[in-house]
Amino acid sequence: MSRRRHRSVAAILLLALVLQFDPLLASSDHVALLQPPRPGLPPPMLLPLYRSPPPSTSNERSRFSSRRLQESDQGRRPNARMRLYDDLLSNGYYTTRLLIGTPPQEFALIVDSGSTVTYVPCDSCEQCGNHQDPRFQREFSSTYQPLKCNPDCTCDSDRSQCTYERQYAEMSSSSGVLGRDIVSFGNQSDLAPQLAVFGCENTETGDLYSQHADGIMGLGRGDLSIVDQLVEKGVISDSFSLCYGGMDVGGGAMILGDISSPSDTIFSSSDSGRSPYYNIELKEIHIAGKALSIDPNVFDRKYGTVMDSGTTYAYLPEEAFAEFKAAILNELHGLQRISGPDPNYNDICFSGAGSDVSGLSKAFPAIDLVIGNSKKLSLSPENYLFRHTKVHGAYCLGIFQNGRDPTTLLGGIIVRNTLVVYDREHSQVGFWKTNCSDLWGRLHMSDVPVRSASPPEVPIAGMAPANASSGPQNYELPGEEHIGVLIFDVLLSMNYSDLKPHISELSGVLAQELGVNSSQVHLINSTSHENGSLVTWEIFPQGSLNHFSKSTAELIISRLAEHQAKLPATLGSYRLVQLDVQPPPNWFWWEQHYVAALMSVIVLFILGLSAYGIWFAWRWRQQNTVPYKPVDAAIAEQELQTIVTE
Repeated sequence: MSRRRHRSVAAILLLALVLQFDPLLASSDHVALLQPPRPGLPPPMLLPLYRSPPPSTSNERSRFSSRRLQESDQGRRPNARMRLYDDLLSNGYYTTRLLIGTPPQEFALIVDSGSTVTYVPCDSCEQCGNHQDPRFQREFSSTYQPLKCNPDCTCDSDRSQCTYERQYAEMSSSSGVLGRDIVSFGNQSDLAPQLAVFGCENTETGDLYSQHADGIMGLGRGDLSIVDQLVEKGVISDSFSLCYGGMDVGGGAMILGDISSPSDTIFSSSDSGRSPYYNIELKEIHIAGKALSIDPNVFDRKYGTVMDSGTTYAYLPEEAFAEFKAAILNELHGLQRISGPDPNYNDICFSGAGSDVSGLSKAFPAIDLVIGNSKKLSLSPENYLFRHTKVHGAYCLGIFQNGRDPTTLLGGIIVRNTLVVYDREHSQVGFWKTNCSDLWGRLHMSDVPVRSASPPEVPIAGMAPANASSGPQNYELPGEEHIGVLIFDVLLSMNYSDLKPHISELSGVLAQELGVNSSQVHLINSTSHENGSLVTWEIFPQGSLNHFSKSTAELIISRLAEHQAKLPATLGSYRLVQLDVQPPPNWFWWEQHYVAALMSVIVLFILGLSAYGIWFAWRWRQQNTVPYKPVDAAIAEQELQTIVTE
């Protein structure tokens, strides 16, 4: 990922846009536009959400508080509980997994509270990058419907379909058509799949084109926001929460809907009428217990203090940043100031603090954000530092000047290991310090049964996924205990011309990932499909067997459907689009044991031929053998025949 992207201030729209569903968006008075920083200062950025690894060190695990989140009371609306992946600074964003269509097609989407539309690359995209998953195949979804042109939207040139367009502060953009389809939230959510409007991209530019994540999941205020759509349907409460994992750990959790916040959650009011962004009341910043000597109104200019999950770092107005920088430098003793990892940026970095994250508080001061009614949100060093990528044990400030823009932006780094509750219903934002990488496990300690929202289904003859409460989906095959052949179609993101030389490699990888021998995996057909490749394979039973066991077949299907089979990055990503389960053939005994039968026939033929050869040789010798008589043996005299003449 480029350095530019790491500095991305937020998925901040130009709202030159599209749908005028929301009066906020339609009004020119509410156009939300943050100017990019002046030259030489970090540009703004976009963030996705993705799956997260568990705590990797005992130090991280030891910080896991014994407190547990209170669960939703009986009768409350369900939640969509979703994992976050990636690491804020290593990847530049967090992602989550969203399933769209019937059968569901899976996408890794950036969770962005600063964007109001959810979009993924479309199969018809003429200018889309090579992302993590294949593009959305509209023809493979039986429930997809284009959003027809109407007075409430911007229409295409043919005036047949609604369109959207988004431009961001770091000069990237996305545009395409709007469609409606079933959206599922994973098999660990108790929220059922819902019909929702989303964008199908036809053009990407900038970071959106080059990023690994597939697209954006918009959580901002607006009728196209996934949150607004779910609230409008009445299926969730008007709230959502994000929890980003800590330094070197990553991951976390996202909850669409309400949760009962812990009693020590700190809340700040949020003025929804001021802008489409989620803002808070930031009154003061304290460093090592001492308040910065600045006018408190500096944090209330323009859009105020904005919380943006799509921004990596934090950005302060010029006046506030100058005081902040001076106060930090005044508190650092025994550390050596060094150059940053990228010469293109004037980073403020220090060496000598050691590599143990838990010990950073000994070298760097504590910071408190005074919000709301004089409540303090304490920041540990991991909430304002990032690791130097070239010097071991060195760190850099993750808080920068926001150019000439007077808006204060608080990105993901500020709220690492903090549950942030966006309580839209009560116009407030809450903060609760915790270990976000373990929060996902806590949320499953519930008396409320968690049911499958919608497992990744594929068309499978004679088979349907079985319900499961959590974990990998189980696929149950009805009927007989034996399966003959598995035939499946896989859509690959790699261009067909690039894939052809690697077909043999792909066959071997599939065999290894599915737990079968390479001799069992046979290629039936491969062809170009849109910008990718459609490949048909079949898996045979091993050796002379004519069937799989039922459990073996179910395991293979589960690995394919749940993306447990991992391909090397050079081969791109895949999606299972069709699977056919064939029963064992009804063979006669000799068909099942054709090898033994054939060998028996050959042996009998050889034995018969040998016997005939021996008999034939014996007869020939009998007919051609002359009796032996000694030279001096007496021979009986024979009478000569009379010659008759006329």
